[in-house]
Amino acid sequence: MEESFPRGGTRKTHKLEKAFQQSVEQDNLFDISIEEESSKRKKSQKGPAKTKKLKIEKRESSKSVREKFEVLSVESLREGMRILGCVKEVHELELVISLPNGLQGFVQATEICDAYTEQLNEQVAQEEPLKDLVCLSELFSPGMLVRCVVSSVGITESGKKSVKLSLNPKNVNEVLSAEALKPGMLLTGTVSSLEDHGYLVDIGVSGARAFLPLQKAQEYIRQKNKGAKLKVGQYLNCIIEEVKGNGGVVGLSIGPSEVSAAIATEEQNWTLNNLLPGLVVKAQVQKVTPVGLTLNFLTFFTGLVDFMHLDPKKAGTYFSNQAVRACVLCVHPRTRAVRLSLRPVFLQPGRSLTRLSCQHLGAVLDDVPVQSFFSKAGATFRLKDGALAYARLSHLSDSKNVFNAEAYKPGNIHKCRIIDYSQMDEMVLLSLRPSIIESQYFRYHDIKPGALVKGTVLTIEPYGMLVKVGEQIRGLIPPMHLADILIKNPEKKYHIGDEVKCRVLLCDPEAKKLMMTLKKTLIESKLPAITCYADAKPGLQTHGFILRVKDYGCIVKFYNDVQGLVPKHELSAEYVPDPERVFYTGQVVKVVVLNCEPSKERMLLSFKLLGDPKKEHTGHSQKKRRAISVGQLVDVKVLEKTKDGLEVSVLPHNIPAFLPTPHLSDHVANGPLLYHWLQAGDTLHRVLCLSQSEGRVLLCRKPALVSTVEGGQDPKNFAEIHPGMLLIGFVKSIKDYGVFVQFPSGLSGLAPKAIMSDKFVTSTSDHFVEGQTVVAKVTNVDEEKQRMLLSLRLSDCGLGDLATTSLLLLSQCLEERQGVRSLMSNRDSVLIQTLAEMTPGMVLDLEVQEVLEDGSVVFSEGPVSGLVLRASKYHRAGQEVEPGQKKKVVILNVDMLKLEVHVSLCHDLVNRKPKKLKKGSEHQAIVQHLEESFAVASLVETGHLAAFSLTSHLNDTFRFDSEKLQVGQGVSLTLKTTEPGMTGFLLAVEGPAAKRTVRQTRKDSETVDEDEEADPALVVGAVKKHTLSIGDMVTGTVKSIKPTHVVVTLEDGIIGCIHASHILDDVPVGTSPTAKLKVGRTVTARVIGGRDMKTFKFLPISHPRFIRTIPELSVRPSELEKDGCTALNTHSSSHLEKIKQYQAGQTLICFLKKYNVVKKWLEVEIAPDIRGRIPLLLTSLSFKVLKHPDKKFRIGQALKATVVGPDSSKAFLCLSLIGPHKLEKGEVAMGRVVKVTPKEGLTVSFPFGKIGKVSVFHVSDSYSETPLEDFVPQKIVRCYVLSATGHVLTLSLRSSRTNPETKSKITDPEINSIQDIQEGQLLRGYVKSVQPHGVLFGLGPSVVGLVQYPHVSQYSPSKKTLYNRYLPEGKLLTAKVLSLKCQKNLVELSFLPNDTGKPDVFPASLGLPLLKQEERTEEAEENKHKEEEKEEKNQKRKGKRNQEGQEGVQLPGEEKKEPQKLQAKKQGKRRRRESAAEQERVNKKQKKAAPSEEDDSGVEVYYREGEEEVEEMSVLPKEKPRRPAEVPRLHLSSGFIWDVGLDSLTPALPPRGESSDSEEDNKPQQSTQKKSKKERMLEKQKAEKELSRIEEALMDPGRQPESADDFDRLLLSSPNSSILWLQYMAFHLQATEIEKARAVAERALKTISFREEQEKLNVWVALLNLENMYGSQESLTKVFERAVQYNEPLKVFLHLADIYNKSEKFQEAGELYNRMLKRFRQEKAVWIKYGAFLLRRGQAGASHRVMQRALECLPNKEHVDVIAKFAQLEFQLGDAERAKAIFENTLSTYPKRTDVWSVYIDMTIKHGSQKEVRDIFERVIHLSLAPKRMKFFFKRYLDYEKQHGTEKDVQAVKAKALEYVEAKSSVLED
Repeated sequence: MEESFPRGGTRKTHKLEKAFQQSVEQDNLFDISIEEESSKRKKSQKGPAKTKKLKIEKRESSKSVREKFEVLSVESLREGMRILGCVKEVHELELVISLPNGLQGFVQATEICDAYTEQLNEQVAQEEPLKDLVCLSELFSPGMLVRCVVSSVGITESGKKSVKLSLNPKNVNEVLSAEALKPGMLLTGTVSSLEDHGYLVDIGVSGARAFLPLQKAQEYIRQKNKGAKLKVGQYLNCIIEEVKGNGGVVGLSIGPSEVSAAIATEEQNWTLNNLLPGLVVKAQVQKVTPVGLTLNFLTFFTGLVDFMHLDPKKAGTYFSNQAVRACVLCVHPRTRAVRLSLRPVFLQPGRSLTRLSCQHLGAVLDDVPVQSFFSKAGATFRLKDGALAYARLSHLSDSKNVFNAEAYKPGNIHKCRIIDYSQMDEMVLLSLRPSIIESQYFRYHDIKPGALVKGTVLTIEPYGMLVKVGEQIRGLIPPMHLADILIKNPEKKYHIGDEVKCRVLLCDPEAKKLMMTLKKTLIESKLPAITCYADAKPGLQTHGFILRVKDYGCIVKFYNDVQGLVPKHELSAEYVPDPERVFYTGQVVKVVVLNCEPSKERMLLSFKLLGDPKKEHTGHSQKKRRAISVGQLVDVKVLEKTKDGLEVSVLPHNIPAFLPTPHLSDHVANGPLLYHWLQAGDTLHRVLCLSQSEGRVLLCRKPALVSTVEGGQDPKNFAEIHPGMLLIGFVKSIKDYGVFVQFPSGLSGLAPKAIMSDKFVTSTSDHFVEGQTVVAKVTNVDEEKQRMLLSLRLSDCGLGDLATTSLLLLSQCLEERQGVRSLMSNRDSVLIQTLAEMTPGMVLDLEVQEVLEDGSVVFSEGPVSGLVLRASKYHRAGQEVEPGQKKKVVILNVDMLKLEVHVSLCHDLVNRKPKKLKKGSEHQAIVQHLEESFAVASLVETGHLAAFSLTSHLNDTFRFDSEKLQVGQGVSLTLKTTEPGMTGFLLAVEGPAAKRTVRQTRKDSETVDEDEEADPALVVGAVKKHTLSIGDMVTGTVKSIKPTHVVVTLEDGIIGCIHASHILDDVPVGTSPTAKLKVGRTVTARVIGGRDMKTFKFLPISHPRFIRTIPELSVRPSELEKDGCTALNTHSSSHLEKIKQYQAGQTLICFLKKYNVVKKWLEVEIAPDIRGRIPLLLTSLSFKVLKHPDKKFRIGQALKATVVGPDSSKAFLCLSLIGPHKLEKGEVAMGRVVKVTPKEGLTVSFPFGKIGKVSVFHVSDSYSETPLEDFVPQKIVRCYVLSATGHVLTLSLRSSRTNPETKSKITDPEINSIQDIQEGQLLRGYVKSVQPHGVLFGLGPSVVGLVQYPHVSQYSPSKKTLYNRYLPEGKLLTAKVLSLKCQKNLVELSFLPNDTGKPDVFPASLGLPLLKQEERTEEAEENKHKEEEKEEKNQKRKGKRNQEGQEGVQLPGEEKKEPQKLQAKKQGKRRRRESAAEQERVNKKQKKAAPSEEDDSGVEVYYREGEEEVEEMSVLPKEKPRRPAEVPRLHLSSGFIWDVGLDSLTPALPPRGESSDSEEDNKPQQSTQKKSKKERMLEKQKAEKELSRIEEALMDPGRQPESADDFDRLLLSSPNSSILWLQYMAFHLQATEIEKARAVAERALKTISFREEQEKLNVWVALLNLENMYGSQESLTKVFERAVQYNEPLKVFLHLADIYNKSEKFQEAGELYNRMLKRFRQEKAVWIKYGAFLLRRGQAGASHRVMQRALECLPNKEHVDVIAKFAQLEFQLGDAERAKAIFENTLSTYPKRTDVWSVYIDMTIKHGSQKEVRDIFERVIHLSLAPKRMKFFFKRYLDYEKQHGTEKDVQAVKAKALEYVEAKSSVLED
């Protein structure tokens, strides 16, 4: 339509120009959008239109004309608009295109052309790069002009508009049809494929195929493509050369000259529909305006040129009708408005733009004037150089609300920033937004690595956190960098919109990549940051983060991808065997640079920080700067090797120096090794400067010295040295009289021969070598002469734990050898590299080359020539080998000096067992190879190779021959690592030398019984064969006489043996039969058996090895006479069966072999094959004999013994020399004290596990203040069995019982029941406790009496606490029996001096008021009255209680109901000293107030026969009843209770009572002013009486100590008594003098003899108790750590755990148990204790887990016991059902464990039903066990039924037993 009827348009310009001039003055230009313009754009070609022009002109508003020149904005772009653009940036998958008027768009890789998209899809499908596919940067370059079409205008997430474009010819040239194609047309296309004669080009016109012949492309390829062929997707400007077949086939040319001259003409038939951007046209200026031109082109069309696209050189010179050349910029798809450009750069198609950027990007400009303002697009500004600049509307202000159009009137000035450059407009783009002007970083180029930046959190993704740093800048913080440590949930710490401060790790502006860190340490670090390798100067300290942890060290990363390595030896001053355990990825670390090679991008670092790097002043002279100071650490480069060491140069200034060979290592053997493999050019780090003399610098590389200097531990001058100091140095020279040792600072001292070694020194040079590292102890300093004497003895120079030092030395040595390997692997020789790769433990397949004369085997070298592999004779392991044979061998060690590999053929080593090893576990091992400083051994169990150091100290280098290890010797090793590292060895520490064994010849399975020592005389003769048989008569000569046998030499040199039991028929007791035979005497004997030398068993004659046995002979007259004799029983399989022939109670003769001091028993032999044991306690009833058994019993002596029974653990008979050991009532036996319970008594153990208890009343016939003082655990005591009912025996130690014949005086008779007491009798006893209504007083084990307060003392103390102080529990007193009520079990007693004749319980020195007689009687009466009222009730209560079977002392006055009653009673006591009338009134009131039954003070005593403890119900207010499970803490006679809190302790009282409860207290003091003569006399008498009473008290032997002096006197006589020390502590604690109590404990620990371990332990435990109650956690920890050092650690741990438990500190107890489990994991007791603890706390689940852990840690043999123990605990404290399940499970696995069955039965009897018990018995009696065991179970079943079942049940059990016996006997008969 438009072509047929073009719209008219005015041609005259003069009027319009006027209109334009008016419009320029107007400010609000261009209001209407381009779309609305109905346009007069196109020139009318028809005449008639001209006639209407004036009307039109009038109609046309001035505004509508101006709108034409509105510049393009994003809003004015439309989908389908064709537009010319310029490539601005090329990215991997998109192009950034600059569009006219400062706009910008993006082209995705899929919008280039179809052929390129197809290739991309193909690559994605096959997931690997295509060969033909080229990247966008090869197809496009910045500045290239391209024709685009707008495919969409979208809005991004941040609200910005984004323009998407397409270059695809199909979209751009869509408007053309094949018919419209004409020669000469300039089109764009892309190469779609390469053909033989040219290229197929995609021009996007449907129905047309375009071809580019090769010759037409040659010029372009040569000029523009650098001679390369065109590639698929390459963008071309093409000219149509020819069109064939109506546009079906098109021929193209791309010659640069033709293309650049191409012009669009009318002949090519362009229309407004198909007009394309980039076409150059000839045009005519139609109108000129200040903001642009209107052009007329291609005859019919009108177009616009805005001010930006005028030719800058001609601007302002354009006039109407001027002919110009223009380039089409864009065509609007709807309005067909055309925009053109007159800029010369666009007028030569095919040429790229040259100016691509502006150098002032990011610059802020002040006072820039506005040129003009466009309401829809923005504003232009005039820069200082006159150039135009443009700011888009969105960049004029931060938000639309702030925007004010008034501010942009022409001429107004503004501050702005250059933000971009528009290539299409050759114009700078500005921004006036304050946020952009002020922002620190405007583009990626501005950000430098290491800089601190602030940003805002955008999003948190799994790959990290995105942070907005600037307008166009985003950075990523990887997850590792979100914090110093790795955080799992970053979203909890950071939220979107948070402002964060980061440090830049890496910035790549080209890739727009920014990485940052939020690690606090890195952000806050004040150290210099390393951003390039050149920054890293040696000695520089900085922060970095660990990128990776490898076994060879850590890789640490800094900024800008700079990274360095911290080698393993630089990780720490200590050796770090496994860096992966110590360091983690992402960890921030402080490092020091050791050296850096920027050219290679290599850097070495260290975690071992030096002192502050010395800042060198540049002003110093060169010479000064180069000087090295002694003690400095330097890096050196090896120059050459000399005879004695290495000539080196110190870096960085290449100062010459010398490093002697011995100074290369702390290990004597490693020095020569390192010297051998270091070569010129190698660098050594951290070498110490030892001395400088005459310009010669002496260096040292010994790690021990380097770390000493680094730690600042070496004294610099003599003034710093004191005797006793330990210093590390090296042997400087060796003289006959001693060794000179030098230290790093240059000081030296002499170690004289006498104190050089703990061993005897014959020659000094045997012990040390020059240059050896040693530890020396300063013994003596002479500052004047500057001399010092040193000791090198190991005993003086200990460096702590031997095992730790040994391990450290080993790991250092192996690490250095590993370093040598790495030096070897850098050599060119294949042999050396192969040796470097060979590590111990590697298994190789080798071919035997030859077997040498010495028995060793040499293997062929294989592929590497010169490789020597050999196995010594020992390592041949007895295998037969021939040359050429293939053998598997294991490498033991590589000799790096001789270049030999030591291997072993040993089967166990080649086939290692893959067993999991535990760190810290102990293993038996066999030494396989010895080096100078370490040995290689193989674990017997698994065959793994372990290395252990032969030295445990730097000075420990000398060994006597007897101490040296041999290959094949057995050692005990403790593993310190469980995985062989780089070295190939497990690291271990050797156990004590006592555990070494000689090289084994016989197999382990045939070892001797633990107690059997082979007689060497027998071993020698065992080799010879003999032809003897049992019963033969032989003659021989006595060769040697042993205690229990005689060795005889028979004919043919055969050795025979005669046992002591086969010498005489009747052996007199006490004689030694072997003494009857003399050496050399000839004897005739009969052969009665043959003993195998390997197994020590007697073999039957039919045994094939019988001819190799030692004949067992007899010279008994009775056996010699008979024709035949009874041979020894050789058929029984075990000793157990031989022993069965002896019954308990039987007497026999045995012969003493030895006394076992450790196990405390006599070992005896009854016959050659039957042995026995006599426990020490069963040897005699005499203390003298038991003390020195060796004096009474001679070895070899015949003893008459009684069989007690077989010893369950071994094949031994248990015997007794004091008759049958029956612990029945009335028997006297010897026992051992196992526990002393203060104030209660002793626990005594007997052989075979029986336990008994001795009450404090049965310790002696005469009571004493400290009855248990003389008893300590392990003391032997003579006991009388009072009662044997129940598990625990009741015993007495009274000599009237144990030795009735001595008829010793009985001071304190036994009182076992109330019947033993008479009224008026004076009795001694011990105070039990102080109660509200009196004092409980123990008279016998089960008899307690009550002393009412009026009968306690003649004084009336104001404070009740005095009773507790002067009547502590356990105090020995005399009491008089006032009354007895047998039917009520009441005993009433009195302590009053006039009743007992003893001093009052309160000393007169207290000055207490006397209790008046009437008060006493009144109170007693009152009590009596109450008692009568209550008698009836008591009867009932007592009866009831007895029915319930409750035992114990029950105090009737238990306040159970109303607390007021207690109040009333207290008031009563308080007012006792008021006037009598008042007192009476109070009493009456009280009687009314309190019903008599409640306030009764009568007392009943229940006694129990056979029970050793009296339980008391405490009625003290505020006192907690003790839980039954608790064992009472140590109670002391002085009345201090370890359970009290600090607040309940009372201060020591002043001499007089100062309580001001009543005014009465002050009266005596007033009356002292005036006293009559009579009063003074009375006082004098009273004072004299008091003195005599005190003297009497002091003479009393049973008197309690009452002052520190008393205690000190007592301690002089018995300094080792812990009880006394504890009483002394308690004495101070009562006076709340905690510091004094501590001091007493410390004194005790110093005073008590070191042999008294138990006594010392008691004090430690008391001290722990004290600190737990009154100290801090810190003080408790300190005491505990000391206690662990001085005692058996396990005991201390267990005690502390108990203390925590009792004081209810369960958390601490739990932590302590966890420590114990780590330290004593092999102790089952700890596991069981912890299990019980958890169960008591109700944590059953945790307890079950503990059991599982215990089973993992403990050896298998312990498992059953542990499981059974846990099951028992479950029964007692947990879930009985679970306990049963555990037992059932265990018994299903171990059905023959009778001990477990037995425990199960016990537990079920206690906690289960009768049915369950019977079920278990039924199962047990049907097991197939040994008859003896079955008998035991039948007996138990029978006992159970007798106790719980009916007669019928009993009979049923008997029937079953009978049935079992018959079944057994029938089997035997069969």
